Amino acid sequence: MTEQTATPPDRLSVDPDSPFHDEAVLARGVGVRFKGVEKTNVEEYCVSEGWVRLSVGNTVDRRGRPMAVKLKGAVEPYFQDSARD
Repeated sequence: MTEQTATPPDRLSVDPDSPFHDEAVLARGVGVRFKGVEKTNVEEYCVSEGWVRLSVGNTVDRRGRPMAVKLKGAVEPYFQDSARD
């Protein structure tokens, strides 16, 4: 992503092995509201499909990745630098 847009991508993941990982977007800072509540433990989200994957505590799976639960509902991603304006 060479140009900065006003809206975050439809789908984004913090996992570097995911095809939806975008380091430039993550470096800019993306916040997520799920069902109107600010979430800080989002591992991945998809706006068009309406779901988020949230990490569950400090538990990890057998590959060392955080355990996550997938929840469905309204997802509202935003860039944190634009939220301060």
